[in-house]
Amino acid sequence: MLTLTYEYKANPTDFQIKLIEQTIDVCLHVWNFALRERKDWLNSRKSPVNACSIVCEYIMSPDAPFPNYAVQCKALTEAKEKYPELKTVNAQVLQQVLRKLETAFIDMKRKGMGCPRFKNRYRMRSYVYPQLGKGQILKSNQVKLPQLGWMEYVKSREIPDGFKLKQIRVVRKASGYFLMFTLECDVNVPDVVPSVTPRGLDLGLDKFVATSDGELVERPRFLQTLQGKLKLLQRRLKKKPKGSSNRHKLNQKIARLHQRISDTRKDWHFKLAHKLCDDIGMIFVEDIDFRVWAKGMFCQHTLDAGFGQFISILQWVCWKRGVYFAKVEKNYTSQVCPQCDAHTGKKELSDRIHSCPECGFTTHRDVAAAQIICNRGISALGRSVEENACGDGLTGTGNSLVKNRRNKKKGYESRIHPDS
Repeated sequence: MLTLTYEYKANPTDFQIKLIEQTIDVCLHVWNFALRERKDWLNSRKSPVNACSIVCEYIMSPDAPFPNYAVQCKALTEAKEKYPELKTVNAQVLQQVLRKLETAFIDMKRKGMGCPRFKNRYRMRSYVYPQLGKGQILKSNQVKLPQLGWMEYVKSREIPDGFKLKQIRVVRKASGYFLMFTLECDVNVPDVVPSVTPRGLDLGLDKFVATSDGELVERPRFLQTLQGKLKLLQRRLKKKPKGSSNRHKLNQKIARLHQRISDTRKDWHFKLAHKLCDDIGMIFVEDIDFRVWAKGMFCQHTLDAGFGQFISILQWVCWKRGVYFAKVEKNYTSQVCPQCDAHTGKKELSDRIHSCPECGFTTHRDVAAAQIICNRGISALGRSVEENACGDGLTGTGNSLVKNRRNKKKGYESRIHPDS
């Protein structure tokens, strides 16, 4: 089963905008009420049965079951008789809100994520129609949505043949409303097989990308170019009273500026990913957790570059264009010579040139690291010497790259020998 998501700009009427805002507002209240109910149940069972809680908690029956998805869906049906505004929203839309809350609680334990938070009108920005009914749903540049009727949208690209429209998510952004089409096709797509012409990529803050071919790509400053204007608007926002109309308008202005930065960055990532896939059969990158980079000294520059988003986009573009994509070990890529496999020592961030004391090979530091990444990627494929031009005994691929911690503590560096 192949699933794709296409995004389109919507052109709703004034009446449809009113219904969308009303639906988002009702979903907001359902989310907050359901989350409050779950937290109250958990807080009421914090202290032992033979002791009183230090803080004030709700008193509820000890036999009351945990308000999971099934319990809250049943309570939602009963609440519609007491609160008529719940009937104005599609029932499946409200059920999807509770299902999303259930998933958030499961991920809190399964993935170690934080507890779900209460939402205000700026945080709740979308809702989903899981089923679109029967009959004709699409025609030219219009789509039929429950309760909203036919809505026009900018048909920037055609839906591929063989794909069926399964669900639609309505998203409110700073620049307007968007429709996220979830498309499905019952087909099995084979994985991309390794090919010839490999390329290694090294990501960094000095140069955004350095390739094993010697190409260097400068890092654009998406946020820094508009940071002055952003600071001015945020300084004005600080003086606006909370809840005022002027503060709301200024918030929308800041949100549009942030979206402009985000859209520019994403567009550049896609164009660069397609450029790197030209005339290439394989691409290898380092297996790095960029969330660690975002907590370091250069956190603002790391978040401005968007390395994690670029890797995700590059992986998607490689799959789409039939280019093999793989991640390799990240350790010691800048401490080994790509020509003779000699250990050159740890480099400072200010050292931008790789100069090998053994063979005299000199090149840009990031280019040398990209060549090591390329060699590791080819070696990890496990192919014989006849099947790849570089062979298996490539520089920078041996187990000897892992230093002995005991030697590192003593203050000396062991020489790295090529693998036999």
